[in-house]
Amino acid sequence: MQNTIQRRKSRKVKIGKLFIGGDAPIPIQSMTTTDTTDVKATIGQVHGLEDVGCEIIRVSAPTMDAAKALKEIKENISIPLVVDIHFDFRIALEAVKYVDKVRINPGNIGNPDKVQQVVKACKDYGVPIRIGVNLGSLEKDLYDKYGYAPEAMCESALRHVKILEDLDFYDTIVSLKASDVPRMVKAYRMFAEKTDYPLHLGVTEAGSKIPGAIKSAMGMGMLLCEGIGDTIRVSLSEDPREEVKVAKYILRSLGLRNDGVQVTSCPTCARTHIDVIKLVEEIENETDKIKKPIHVAVMGCAVNGPGESRKADLGIVGAPGNHLLYRNGQIVKRINDNEIKEVLMKEIEEIANTDS
Repeated sequence: MQNTIQRRKSRKVKIGKLFIGGDAPIPIQSMTTTDTTDVKATIGQVHGLEDVGCEIIRVSAPTMDAAKALKEIKENISIPLVVDIHFDFRIALEAVKYVDKVRINPGNIGNPDKVQQVVKACKDYGVPIRIGVNLGSLEKDLYDKYGYAPEAMCESALRHVKILEDLDFYDTIVSLKASDVPRMVKAYRMFAEKTDYPLHLGVTEAGSKIPGAIKSAMGMGMLLCEGIGDTIRVSLSEDPREEVKVAKYILRSLGLRNDGVQVTSCPTCARTHIDVIKLVEEIENETDKIKKPIHVAVMGCAVNGPGESRKADLGIVGAPGNHLLYRNGQIVKRINDNEIKEVLMKEIEEIANTDS
C-alpha cells in the first residue's frame, strides 16, 4: 500500500540506534509487564516482543533496585530501552546511566534543583526525555481550571516543556494520552500546532484486546492520517505482544509501514468453499516473525477472489472440488482442501527466503 500521508514537520530526536521525528519511520513501542527486578523474566519478555516487531521497549522503575537492574537488561537486549519514572529524582539519576530515554514529567520530581540534576544527567549521558501527560493525572490547578479537557493536557505538556527549555534541554518527545478518544485527539492536535517536538501517540488504558484495539486504531488513525505522530504504543490489558501486532496493523493500514505478512481475506458467506476463518488465523499466527513484506489473499469463492488474488503476492480462491492458487497474479495450480495450509506456508516461506 502506497503512503500518501504528508507528515507533520517535527524535530528529530535520537533514541539509542533509532530516531523519532523528522523523516524517520514511525517505530512501534511496548512496555514490559514483568517485575523489573526480575531481570531474567524481563529480558525474556523483551526478546519475545522483539520477535513480533517491537522496536522500542519501556520498563518501569519504581524503586532504586529496579533502576539498578536496568544495566543488565540493557546489556542483553538489542532495541532501545526506555525507563518510566515518577516522583523520585534519585531513581532517575541512577537509571539514566543505562537507558536510551527517560519518561518523566519534570514538574513532578520536586524542586528546581532536583529537576536540574536530572536534566544535567540526561545531557551528560545523551539521554532524551519523554514528557508523558495523562488525562487521569493532571496537575490540580489545571484540573480546577479546565476539568478533564484537552486544553488542560496541552497546557500541562507546554508547562513541562518550558521547564526543560529553561534548562537548555530540547531532546524532548511528548505524549498527551487519554482513554477518551475525542479528547486525546484534540489534545494532540492542539499541541502539534504550537510546537515541533516529536509526538508519541497512544490511547492510554484502552482496555482489553478488541475494544482497546478499536479505540487505539480510531484515535491514532485519525492523527496519523493528518500527519501527526512520530512513534506509537498501543495500550492493552493483554499480552504486550498483542499490542505490537495491533500497532503494526494500524501503520500498515495507512501505508505507513510495509513489512511482514499482510492477509486480505473475505468475511465468508454461503458461497465459501474453504474454511477462511481458520486458515487466516493460522497463517497470521505462524508468520508473525516474518519481516519481508508479503501480501496473501485468502478468498472463499470466485466472486471477488480472482481480483484480490491477482493483486497479491499469493492468493487462494475457493472453488468446488479444488481450489486455485495464485502467485504474482497468475494461476499456478489447483490444490485440494487438505493441502491448502501446507502449500500456502511453503510458498510464503519460499518468498520470505528469496532475495528481492
